[in-house]
Amino acid sequence: MTPPDDPTTRGTAATSLTVEGLTRWLRTYATTIADHEEHLTELDAAIGDADHGTNMARGMTSVAALLDDQTFETLDVLAKKVGMALVSAVGGAAGPLYGTFWLRFAQPLAGLATADADQLSRALHAAVDGVRQRGKADVGDKTMLDALVPAVDAYDTAITQGADLPVALTRAAEAADAGCAATVPMVARKGRASYLGERSAGHQDPGATSAALLLRAAVK
Repeated sequence: MTPPDDPTTRGTAATSLTVEGLTRWLRTYATTIADHEEHLTELDAAIGDADHGTNMARGMTSVAALLDDQTFETLDVLAKKVGMALVSAVGGAAGPLYGTFWLRFAQPLAGLATADADQLSRALHAAVDGVRQRGKADVGDKTMLDALVPAVDAYDTAITQGADLPVALTRAAEAADAGCAATVPMVARKGRASYLGERSAGHQDPGATSAALLLRAAVK
């Protein structure tokens, strides 16, 4: 997102997402994933295949390389390229899910170099709906949706109440963090963790964790 204290963009920072802002969000997320790779892998070792951190780090390294190599005129073209890069580079279930997130995120932003708060809401809803359909999961199944759905709801509530974009995104990140934490006592109903049944309770879901980090990266 465009930082509110950036003198070159002051005055638009609170109302829109630009290509530069999305690029910054993605770069921040790549750094964040690199910093949390070991933690994500540890979480996945408890209830999965112990590869979520490695897979996400590989995927976001690919995205960072894409951002270094190409320039983009519109939000949708950038988001589509990111989605395709993640599908190609990320192993396991995370690749298709995060790839779908960005491919669907792109659709409501077709041809736009700048998205206002309502347009961003539509993009986020499309992204989350795509993840829901792809994973055949929903809130309460102990997946990344437990972070994403509350985040989008909190974002919409903040915008409706008149918050500017940085505040709305902060509320979304806070809700994602809370949703992620709420996965700890859940019994997994989808994915590799579901094979453990009741033994999956007591562990934080790695997908919800990486999703919460995605929202947190949007406000850094």
